[in-house]
Amino acid sequence: MSRFPSAALLLAASLALAGCASSSSSGGSGPVVTAGGREIVIDDESDELYAKMMEQGAAYDDPELQAYVERIGQLLVAHSDAPDDTFIFTVIDSPDINAFATPGGYIYVNRGLLAYLDSEAELAGVLSHEIAHVTANHHGRQKSGRITNQVLATTAYILTGSGDLADASSMYGQELLSGFGREHELEADGLGAEYMHKAGYDAEELLDVIGVLKDQEQYQRVRARSSGKPSGTYHGLYATHPRNDQRLQTVVRKANELGYDDRAPDPVMPGEFKQRMDGLVFGPSIQGQKDDDRYYHNKLAFTFAHPPGWTVNTGSSAIVANAPDGDASLTLTIARRDPTKNAEQELRERARGDLGDGRELEQAGLTGYSAVASEGGVSKRLAVIDYNGLNYLFEGAASDFAASDKTLLEIIESFRPLLDRERQSGTPMYVRYIQAPRGATYASLASSIRIPDAETQLRLLNGQYPRGEPRTGDWIKVIQPAPR
Repeated sequence: MSRFPSAALLLAASLALAGCASSSSSGGSGPVVTAGGREIVIDDESDELYAKMMEQGAAYDDPELQAYVERIGQLLVAHSDAPDDTFIFTVIDSPDINAFATPGGYIYVNRGLLAYLDSEAELAGVLSHEIAHVTANHHGRQKSGRITNQVLATTAYILTGSGDLADASSMYGQELLSGFGREHELEADGLGAEYMHKAGYDAEELLDVIGVLKDQEQYQRVRARSSGKPSGTYHGLYATHPRNDQRLQTVVRKANELGYDDRAPDPVMPGEFKQRMDGLVFGPSIQGQKDDDRYYHNKLAFTFAHPPGWTVNTGSSAIVANAPDGDASLTLTIARRDPTKNAEQELRERARGDLGDGRELEQAGLTGYSAVASEGGVSKRLAVIDYNGLNYLFEGAASDFAASDKTLLEIIESFRPLLDRERQSGTPMYVRYIQAPRGATYASLASSIRIPDAETQLRLLNGQYPRGEPRTGDWIKVIQPAPR
């Protein structure tokens, strides 16, 4: 039943790991976990974050795309200032337009950013910039403890169910990038451009990436003004750069003056970038985030875990989880909450018999109370959890209560609200490449796309924001409901 740890235990475990952190993620004597098909030695907080994100399904489920990004990343590493260091590249299943690095060589790029890039060289620009943050030790040059604290907060945020992985990856990336400052960002650009040039890419395509992101920033400001909300600035990658940053253009173009003696051949295979991006999920995740060993109630938006082999049956008045041998069960009923009573008062009024082992529950932002009620030689595990104006009432029973109580309590403690991705519904959308038909405009192409601001999104996807139009026969990106 260790698969159902409480929020307090998760946070305690994270703190314990951080307490014995080292400065490297590629060695050491910490515990070994398997995540994303790799064995990771947990030696510091970056290892912990990576392992937990992979265990929780943060990686985008496209092995070919993942291998493609990994191949480009490792090529850049081989031409960096740390060619012998270990780097791990991961595509995150998040629509957020962001990329970030953590100490120890972990490089993350959200699929939301990939959708708006136009070439492999632009992707190389993103990855080289993040590699440079690691090789230049920008994390170590920030305020002491900043990274540790943010990793712990993010890990707890994911594991306690208080937020989903997309939100967590966005939060972590924003926190790291906001701490680098313009000088570190400029240094990362210069080093990244150098790595690109040596690996055979055109370093000036790094400038195109900044154009992509500044278009997004401008779009967000226009949306904010039209909605009457305060306008913000882009919070992610290259946030410190103005669009026409002369210092940036100087450091990037300096890389192309390094010469060609030690430069690798152009690594781009024609058409491969388009092939890998065709069919990329657009917008909210469609990955199967529903665990076989969890029960989900879509209408009331809650879920709880149960041990393998247990069955859950929904009736008109109760939800009942049963052990495979029938020796234990947990019944869940729902009642309207009395705002004048807390969970403990509610439980004590409803319980029959003597109460013991009382404890307050705090999980995923919810509060409750649990206790064991004993009457006539029979004990039951009771709990009340307050959620969304209702009392969720649990009653657990077993033929051998002493042996089963831990399991019953852990099921109760796994109760939480549904994450956004767990209750995602509707038709999934994908990025597809088509040749622009004669006479097509982004307005005509957008007329059949049921997403907000479809016309604008097409211009952003194709680098023609705010007023560009497709040319007949050009390959352009559109958004369609059919997968590849």
